Amino acid sequence: MPVKRRDTIAFTVVVTVLVVLGAAGMLLVLALSGAPRTLVLATVLATVPVGPLIVCYMWLDRYEPEPRRLLAAGLLWGGCVATAAAILLGIGGFVVGVDDDFSLAIGAPFTEEATKGLFLLLLLWWRRAELDGVLDGIVYAGMIGIGFAYVENILYLAAAYNGTDGTGPGGTTALTATFVVRCLFSPFAHPFFTTFTGIGVGIAVASRSRTRRFLAPLVGYLCAVAAHAIWNASTLFGGRNFVLVYLVLMAPAFLGAVGFAVWARRSESRMLAASLSDAANRGFIPATDIGWVVDLGARRQSRQFARAMGGEEGLEAMRDYQQAVVELGFLHSRYLRGTPPPDFAERGHEYVAQIAQVRPFIAFPGQVVPQR
Repeated sequence: MPVKRRDTIAFTVVVTVLVVLGAAGMLLVLALSGAPRTLVLATVLATVPVGPLIVCYMWLDRYEPEPRRLLAAGLLWGGCVATAAAILLGIGGFVVGVDDDFSLAIGAPFTEEATKGLFLLLLLWWRRAELDGVLDGIVYAGMIGIGFAYVENILYLAAAYNGTDGTGPGGTTALTATFVVRCLFSPFAHPFFTTFTGIGVGIAVASRSRTRRFLAPLVGYLCAVAAHAIWNASTLFGGRNFVLVYLVLMAPAFLGAVGFAVWARRSESRMLAASLSDAANRGFIPATDIGWVVDLGARRQSRQFARAMGGEEGLEAMRDYQQAVVELGFLHSRYLRGTPPPDFAERGHEYVAQIAQVRPFIAFPGQVVPQR
């Protein structure tokens, strides 16, 4: 327990301090980037794709929802720390001696993906127990990318309207064009790039090989840099080349990533069913409950039944039970794979105790409703 507590405190302190510092830096950058009315307009427009993107990642994260505070920390990291660090690295001369085109195509991808990916490495280092595999890495990477793109879009939209982006005199026409390209046609870009790093971190968590645990995040980061560099380079060669790269390469690649994420979620369902079956054989849970937890439709049906029979109290008990069973399933799966977290035994006992405590007070459709 002390080790877990130290890790949690260290992660919280480091992330909080960096987010505060990054937020202060970004507020200064935003204050200097345009008039208040321009910033308000840019902020409103940049917000448009944020909600739908978050909903998509929350949909992926339905089996074992990640802690909301960590997802929020990922958003804040992307919006404050990663953007501020990327700007500082660029201005600080770490890519000096190159022209602007080279910096956009090569320097920016390396620095931006590194600053975004650092949050995932901190999770891997201090909060490894929160990562159960590739899907968790994808979800956290998506949140970081959404936060980064949001703040970056504010800066780009404000610069387009003010005419300080070097592409024209500015005004409504430039603002509209930038909004269409960045917020409507490519809002997925930064989440997509960082997804590769997230996949690498997820592979590292699930691997027993030290070599793979080291190489997987590195290869994922390099893939993120490559995708980012191809995207940025396509903007340097005119609109037709940008559209060509978008239609022939980036859009199919993004759809492939979406397909992979959906496949990962289905694989997570099969993995959860297998691990819970083994847990049921060991007497941790009733085998008859597995279907009501693994199948999302059955999960909703059971919660509706619990609410109809027991009101809000019954619904809360059902949620607590299903969540404890899911957490036990993912933890037990890591044990079966040979990659349990250091606090495996302690957490396992907590979930089993919670399951035993709540189970007498719930019933699934077709079962006898317990009397309170």
